[in-house]
Amino acid sequence: MSDIAIKVEGLGKRYRIGANQEIYKTLKEKLNAKATAPFRALKSLAGRNGHHSNGRKTKGEMIWALKDVSFEVKPGEVVGIIGRNGAGKSTLLKILSRITEPTEGYIDLHGRVASLLEVGTGFQPELTGRENIFLNGSILGMKHAEIRKKFDEIVAFSEVEKFIDTPVKHYSSGMYVRLAFAVAAHLEPEILLVDEVLAVGDAAFQKKCLGKMDDVAKEGRTVLFVSHNMAIIDSLCQHGILLNGGCLSTMGPIGKVIDEYSALGLARELVETNNFAKPNGYYSWIKSVSIRSNGSLSPILNMGDPLTVDIQFCSDTPIRKPSIGFVISSIRGEKIVNANNIYQQSPEFHVPVTEGLVRCKLGVLPLMEGRYTISLWFGSQSIGEHQHIEDALSFEVVERDVWGMGKLPTQHISQLWWPTVFEFKDGINSSDSDVA
Repeated sequence: MSDIAIKVEGLGKRYRIGANQEIYKTLKEKLNAKATAPFRALKSLAGRNGHHSNGRKTKGEMIWALKDVSFEVKPGEVVGIIGRNGAGKSTLLKILSRITEPTEGYIDLHGRVASLLEVGTGFQPELTGRENIFLNGSILGMKHAEIRKKFDEIVAFSEVEKFIDTPVKHYSSGMYVRLAFAVAAHLEPEILLVDEVLAVGDAAFQKKCLGKMDDVAKEGRTVLFVSHNMAIIDSLCQHGILLNGGCLSTMGPIGKVIDEYSALGLARELVETNNFAKPNGYYSWIKSVSIRSNGSLSPILNMGDPLTVDIQFCSDTPIRKPSIGFVISSIRGEKIVNANNIYQQSPEFHVPVTEGLVRCKLGVLPLMEGRYTISLWFGSQSIGEHQHIEDALSFEVVERDVWGMGKLPTQHISQLWWPTVFEFKDGINSSDSDVA
C-alpha cells in the first residue's frame, strides 16, 4: 500500500472569461450544424477568424483559478480545504474528481475516489434512486454483490425509502443530497471528496452526515472536506490547506491554518475608533465605536486589563433609552462574550436625546492572547428598529504574567484564563469550617 493517498504537483487551472464558450452539442445538433454550415458561412463572412461583425475579437481575459499548487495527503488523513469565495477550493476538488482537466501539473490518486461536490453529482436524473445507487457503485468499481450488501444501509441513512423507486429528477434538493451523500459515504471509497453541499440538508441530517464523516475518517479512509464553517472543520480535520487567490498559502495543523485564514479578514491595522455613516432607512444609528482600557483609547490590551467600549450614536427621533448589545468573538468566529441592556439593568437619559454616548464597562475579561472582534446591535424599542454592525471593531490581547508567578498562561488549551481561588484541607474528614 502506498504511503501517499493524494499527490498534487504544480497544479494549475486557467479559464477564459468574457469570451464565447464552446457549447457541447448532441449528435443531432452536430449533424444539423454541419448541413447548414455553408449557408451560415455565406450569410456572415465577418464571423471568420474569431471576429464579430463589429470587427472585435472574442479572445476574452485569461484567469488562473489555481496556480502552482503542490501538496501530499497520507492515507487516513482528514484534510480541511479553506479559503475565501473564489480561492479555488471547488476547482481543486473538481480536478481531483476528474470532472475538470488541469491546465498544467498533475495529480496521483491511490485508491477509489467518491465525490460529493454539488447536489446530484454523478446522478442520472431519469433513473430511480435505486438505479443510481447501483450506477454509482459500478462507477466506483464495486461488484453488484458489494453494492447489494450496502444497499439497505444506504437507503436507511438517506431517509428516502418511500421514494427509492422514483426517478431522482423528482426529488427535492434536500432528498437529492441525502441520497448522494449516503451513496458517497457508504460505498467504501478509499478517498472521499466533500464540498459545501451539506448545507442543503436540515440541521438534523447535517449532524448525521458529520457523524458519518467522522466514522469514515476513523476507518482509515482519506477525506478532503471543503467548508466555510470553521467549527466543523476544526472538529473533523487534523490538517488543513489554505488557498488564497488560487495559490496554496499554508498547509499544516488545522488550528494554525484556521488562524491564518481568520487573520486574512483582519489584516487591516488596528484602530482605537471606527466611524460609521448613517445607513439608509434608519432613524437612529451608531456614529462611532471605540476601545478604551485603563482610561486611555487603545485597541491593544494586556491580559488582565479592564475593557470599555464607547458607542456614540445619533437619532433623528429623540430617544430616552437606546438598546445596546454586543458580541465579542475570536478571529475564528467563535462567540465568546455577549451583553445586552435589554436583559440587564441600565440607566436612561433624563430627557430624550438625538445624540449621545453609551459607555459599556466590561471590567477584566479573562481572554487569552490573540485578536478579537466586537459586533454591535443598536436601536430603540420606541422607534422599533435595530442596526447590526458585524465586526465593528477589532482589538488585540497581549500575553502577560497575570498571576505574578513568572509563568504565562498556557496557550491553545482554552479561550479564557480564569482567576480561581484554590483551597486545601488537611485530611479527608475536614469540614468546610476548617478552611478560611
